[in-house]
Amino acid sequence: MRADRLVSLVLLLRRHGRLSATALARELEVSTRTVLRDVEALSAAGVPVYAERGRHGGFALLPGFRTELTGLNHDEALALLIAGSRRGAQAFGLGSALASAMLKVVDALPENYRDTATGAAQRLLVDPETDLLARQITTEDLSDAVLAAVRRAVLAGHKLRIRYAAAGQGPRWRTVDPIGLVTAREQGYLLATRAGADRTYRLSRIVAAEELDEPAERPERVDLDRAWRERSTRFRTGGNQVVALVRVDPARRDALVGPALAVLSEAGEADGRVRIEVTFQDARHAEWTLWQLGTHAEALTPQWLRDALRDRAAAIAATYAERASINRSGSR
Repeated sequence: MRADRLVSLVLLLRRHGRLSATALARELEVSTRTVLRDVEALSAAGVPVYAERGRHGGFALLPGFRTELTGLNHDEALALLIAGSRRGAQAFGLGSALASAMLKVVDALPENYRDTATGAAQRLLVDPETDLLARQITTEDLSDAVLAAVRRAVLAGHKLRIRYAAAGQGPRWRTVDPIGLVTAREQGYLLATRAGADRTYRLSRIVAAEELDEPAERPERVDLDRAWRERSTRFRTGGNQVVALVRVDPARRDALVGPALAVLSEAGEADGRVRIEVTFQDARHAEWTLWQLGTHAEALTPQWLRDALRDRAAAIAATYAERASINRSGSR
């Protein structure tokens, strides 16, 4: 909403003293033209914001100006409640609300605490983009409009109509009863029921969403942690799925976990390789994925998977050895 953006703009200027239009646009995630229009609107409303020209110029507020417009809106309060994981706020489409809320929190602090708190925050880092092995944490491309509709339906207890693209299928519409939102390993999920059956939908695969007026059929209270554990267990043990423990070159990690259904555990080893427990659709899927990685990965368990890869490698080695023998005999 524009009103929230105007408040954020004022708070940014209060915090930093002077910022260029480009810097404000980056912080507010809008265009510089929008920033210029917002500055004009603030001036018209009596907020003493002025422009300083020159190489180090920008916009600033008259010294001593304060605003009482620091009340948190609904999304900002929600963002703070899940701010224990900043990536959680991003996964649920609340990243900008979290940034705005934190500005208001800082501005509401007593002046003698403000600099101390800001300095302390600079010495704490939660969930960096890479780990000690320099493995990049991948983030999903999520639609703000879709996430907003899903979030509204979950919190309001309304039925939700989603256009969902399941793995290997084209998108199609379905109506669900949303239960809650979960973020796990940098991915967001919608827990819901459909015709009374449990369903779990990956947020990045929802291409459109509509909140309906009809109340959702769901219990008034839910233990979301327990519901997630139960669904996770069913997912890992269902059908003909295979769980494998693999040592892999960190440079080829994505080639292993990309085709996998789930990553159950992951730990670095002393030699630089990574030990990962992953789930595959079936035995053929597991063997095919490991075979593509060649010597960059080693299946540690199950034993039948090791045997299958060994036998396949032996058969190929025998084929090439036979051909080499024939070529040598023919050259004599």
